[in-house]
Amino acid sequence: MPLQIVTVPCLGDNYAFLVHSPETGETALVDAPEEFPISQALETRGWSLSHILITHHHGDHIDGLGALRAACGAQVIGAGADAHRLPKLDLAVGDGDSFDFAGQQVQVIDVPGHTIGHIAFYIAGAGAVFTGDSLMALGCGRVFEGTFDQMWASLSKLAALPPGTMVCSGHEYTAANARFAASIEPDNRDLQTRTAAIAKARADGTPTVPSMLAEELKTNPFLRAGLPGVKAILDMSDQPDAAVFAEIRTRKDNF
Repeated sequence: MPLQIVTVPCLGDNYAFLVHSPETGETALVDAPEEFPISQALETRGWSLSHILITHHHGDHIDGLGALRAACGAQVIGAGADAHRLPKLDLAVGDGDSFDFAGQQVQVIDVPGHTIGHIAFYIAGAGAVFTGDSLMALGCGRVFEGTFDQMWASLSKLAALPPGTMVCSGHEYTAANARFAASIEPDNRDLQTRTAAIAKARADGTPTVPSMLAEELKTNPFLRAGLPGVKAILDMSDQPDAAVFAEIRTRKDNF
């Protein structure tokens, strides 16, 4: 039976994700911004946490973890490289590692940039990748600790996943990201169509996350930095891809 993935709104604009196996009854949580909405989502469905997966150390991704672990004793999995600033880990993982969840292999992808120890979790059997604040819907995280080169390399890894992959990212920033994306590619028709759909979803109170990687490849300016057309728009045709990404990220920081 396929895994069920539930998006749980938290705080003002964060998302956590529940991944449930109807076959085994196991339930994993990806990131723990706050305890109450996650506990409520579990109680509503009659699920109990068996695993908690953490993408990075920022408080808006871990602050609910202590209460949730105390309530259910779930196994906590996170980056070994960041163990010194994460809650106590039961399983420390790194790039290229994999572990089993409900009979499915979960692959760990190192995606530094936003933070040095940021990781993503890819479940090929579910067609989903959990990216935290690395790749986001129509965006990417600010480069706080790493370098632009590191973030570009991280996004390039994620962009190489199958286009049908569902991108489960950590924030509802999509409408603002769409406005910025239009400043880079105002004539991108796929972006125009997506922007209209985003506006409708938000008016209806519907999350715009998860998104599909195929759609990100067509519309997300941070994934498109290597395209000749985007380079030409920015008058950077002779520049390496990472430099173009750095220009786009810097423009977003000041947008």
